[in-house]
Amino acid sequence: MSTIEHKGTALITGASSGIGAVYADRLAKRGYDLILVARNQARLQALAARLESETGRSVRTLAADLNDKADLARVEAVLKSDASISLLVNNAGVGATAPLLASDIDKMDEMIALNVGALTRLTYAAAPGFVARGAGTFINIASIVAISPETLNGVYGGSKAYVLAFSQSLQHELAGKGVRVQAVLPGATATEFWDIAGLPVNNLPEAWVMTAENMVDAALAGLDLGEIVTIPALPEQAEWDAFETARRAMSGRLSNATPAARYNVG
Repeated sequence: MSTIEHKGTALITGASSGIGAVYADRLAKRGYDLILVARNQARLQALAARLESETGRSVRTLAADLNDKADLARVEAVLKSDASISLLVNNAGVGATAPLLASDIDKMDEMIALNVGALTRLTYAAAPGFVARGAGTFINIASIVAISPETLNGVYGGSKAYVLAFSQSLQHELAGKGVRVQAVLPGATATEFWDIAGLPVNNLPEAWVMTAENMVDAALAGLDLGEIVTIPALPEQAEWDAFETARRAMSGRLSNATPAARYNVG
């Protein structure tokens, strides 16, 4: 029988494979019961059976397409009604590697709906309960393209920049209410993401690609360290700290009644 402290329930989106499945494994082993959300019911059930057998934790599955309004509403309802949920991992998302002018605008619209819209709605569904209970954690999976938009498709980069900005704003708003927020910015990670995005991972330099297991383990270590933003591949935390210090210093000079002198206005 497990002696690990029970930490409530973690709801994980995009949980049937890749990063989401590794989060499910690691969080179950940390003492969380699980609600696994993804489209592929067979994969979810197989993962749930394995984790229940290995960890003794309760694992529920919820097959849902988060770009389907009715399915999304079902997941929102669970987040609003289940007071045992103490952790939400917003992992579901899709990417793109083609330039904007070579992309399908309908696919871009679907990507925004999932990466931005669904994540926002699920967070909004969970946040009031977390605040009322004075505890709860959001883990939002962004990407390094949030701060390096030139790297891949710009709509994908823009969607992940939203996740980062939203996470930082949410942390600022809710930190005093007992709620934690972490944005995770993975680099290239060995998952099915790349096949779906149109650039199989074997086309990338091997030195760039991290395993999903190492990515999640590093992200959870960052959570344990209290990081608001975790970049698993970044060699020195001081680099991010300098970036953030410069951004915050500049933020106090972004609004002024007088245009900057270089524009020679007035």
